[in-house]
Amino acid sequence: EDVPSQAFDNKDYFCGKETFPVYESVFTEEGETIRKIAIEIEKPPQIEIHVWTIRKGILRHLYVEKLSKREFEGLPYFKLITRTTLSQWKIFSEGEAQISQMCESRVCRTELEDLVKVLYLEKSEKGHC
Repeated sequence: EDVPSQAFDNKDYFCGKETFPVYESVFTEEGETIRKIAIEIEKPPQIEIHVWTIRKGILRHLYVEKLSKREFEGLPYFKLITRTTLSQWKIFSEGEAQISQMCESRVCRTELEDLVKVLYLEKSEKGHC
């Protein structure tokens, strides 16, 4: 049997799993930091944006919005930071829910930074997965 090529539609793969682009936007206004983490999903074609409002290191507000790719392309400030798999994105989303409860009343800078690191895929050694 032929092994299917992994070169369809210019998609990247990591250990045989499809990866999706992840974007970030961080800006500060009126003493609050607004940090947005976005993933571009193929099916349905949309952008899922997780918005964190952080004041003095405390996560004050967290919500998720979904946009079309066209709407997203019109937004300023987003930069591509990595590509990730859907399984890593699920870990990120679940961790985010835990952190949002944990960090309502205490400073959580390191927890938030560590959560974003989950999205970065570690390169496998010599192609072994």
